Amino acid sequence: MKVEPRAPLLRLVDAEVCFGAVQALKPTNLSVFEGDFIALIGANGSGKTSLLRLLHGLLAHAGQREVGTVAAPQAMVFQKPFFLNVSVLNNLRIALWLAKVPHARRTELALQALERVGLMALRQRSARALSGGQQQRLALARAWALKPQILFLDEPTASLDPYAKNEIETLLQSFANEGMTLVMSTHNLGQAKRLASRVIYLEAGVVKVDLPVSKFFDAKASTAAELFLNAELTWS
Repeated sequence: MKVEPRAPLLRLVDAEVCFGAVQALKPTNLSVFEGDFIALIGANGSGKTSLLRLLHGLLAHAGQREVGTVAAPQAMVFQKPFFLNVSVLNNLRIALWLAKVPHARRTELALQALERVGLMALRQRSARALSGGQQQRLALARAWALKPQILFLDEPTASLDPYAKNEIETLLQSFANEGMTLVMSTHNLGQAKRLASRVIYLEAGVVKVDLPVSKFFDAKASTAAELFLNAELTWS
C-alpha cells in the first residue's frame, strides 16, 4: 500500500533573513510536521533565534514561509518573558483578551492554565514577584491557554536552577505527549537528547544537519556537529 507523504504544518523554501548588511540566516529549506519536537542547536550567532522567529512569522524575510492548508495556531515563549505589574491571574486574562477570547471564557481558561503549570496557589501574587522558574511556568501557562498547535521556545530554561529546569522540562514533555508540536532553541545538549525527536544544527546561518535525535547523537552526523558536541568549535 502506498503511503502518502505527510503535509507539513510549516515549510520554509529558500527563506533567508538579513539585518542590514548582516545575513543572519542563509537560504533555508525545512519543514515542521505535526508531532515534531525540534531542538535547534548551535553556537551563539549561528542563527537559532532568527530561525525560530522566522518560523513563527515574526521576521521579514526573502524566500517563502508556507503554512499548511489550515494555519496551525501558534504561540511563542521568549527567553525573558515580559509580564505586566499585575497579578499572575490578570496577566493571563490580559493575554486572552489580546487573543480575542470571549470575556466569559477568560477567567476559566486562565485558571485551567494556572492549574496545568502548578501556579494556582500564586494566582493573586504579582507576576513580577515570582521566581525565575515560576515566571517561566507562567509564560508556558500563557502560551498553553491559547491552545496552540505549535509552540516555539527560545532557550526556555536558560539561567534556571536544576530544580526549576526539571519542572520546565517535565511540562514540555507533557505538552509533547498531548500532541503539541514544539520547536525549541537550546544550548543544553542533554536537554535536546532528553526531549527532542529531531535535532537541527546550525552554523553561521546555515542548517548543517537535520536528523532524528538518536541518529544525531549516536552517529555524530557531521564533522561540524561532532566538534560542537565535543565543545571543540573555534571562532571563525
